[in-house]
Amino acid sequence: MTALRRYPVLLALVIGALFMVLPFLIVAVNAVKSPAEYSANGPLSLPEGVYLDGLKDFWERVDFGQKLVNSVLISGSVALGAVVLSVLNAYAIGIGRIKGRTWVLAFFVLANMLPQEALVYPVYYLSKEAGLYDTRLSVIIVFVVIQAAFGTYLLASVLGQFPREIIEAARIDGANKWQVLWRIVVPVSRPTIGVLLVFFFIWTWNEFLLPLVMLISNDNQTVSVALGVLQGQRLMDATMTNAAALLGVLPAIVFFLVFQRTLTRGIAVGAVK
Repeated sequence: MTALRRYPVLLALVIGALFMVLPFLIVAVNAVKSPAEYSANGPLSLPEGVYLDGLKDFWERVDFGQKLVNSVLISGSVALGAVVLSVLNAYAIGIGRIKGRTWVLAFFVLANMLPQEALVYPVYYLSKEAGLYDTRLSVIIVFVVIQAAFGTYLLASVLGQFPREIIEAARIDGANKWQVLWRIVVPVSRPTIGVLLVFFFIWTWNEFLLPLVMLISNDNQTVSVALGVLQGQRLMDATMTNAAALLGVLPAIVFFLVFQRTLTRGIAVGAVK
């Protein structure tokens, strides 16, 4: 404690970490309480035992396994697709130096600033016309475009500062544009691409509005939609509500922890540059 007082920045970080972790711990503790124990002792008490019926009942009620598969499939496909599209766009804008580069980047910034509420009806209408409504593919296409708008803007700024000498040397050695992209630009930009991959996955995992509108079948819904719909039914007790929140956020936390080193490396490289 004395060391924390000597280093106020460290103390602030510890306090901030506690405030971030505390809500998750409270949810996790209440998820393993029985309804009677929750009613008698309140949400801040420690559980007397491990009660897993809330987790089990919620899993079975919403078919959480299928929702988990849908969310992983959609979020993973969007992350990969948006990263590939962002790399291709940014390569053309940042290194290819296409005409009207400033206006193109402004267009991507504008597209990224549009609220999703403004996209609901056009996306719904187009998916109906294309026969893709209530399919996971429709959500994947929409979010690939949305996430790639941000990815293109960020990567184009990074690739705009890419050393031209390296590219010229590769071209002198006989490398074509595709070889320059996949053998030189992508490996050098891997930390930034890794950061985008992690962010795109987590952002898509947490999306609610568009999946709610586009996925009406129970077999196609994502975890976030299942949580929202079930909450609206008012059929759950407090412990099952906490169990649902715990199951909903846990996969995203696991994914973040698995790729934490990638995220840290990408941020560190960006700071050094």
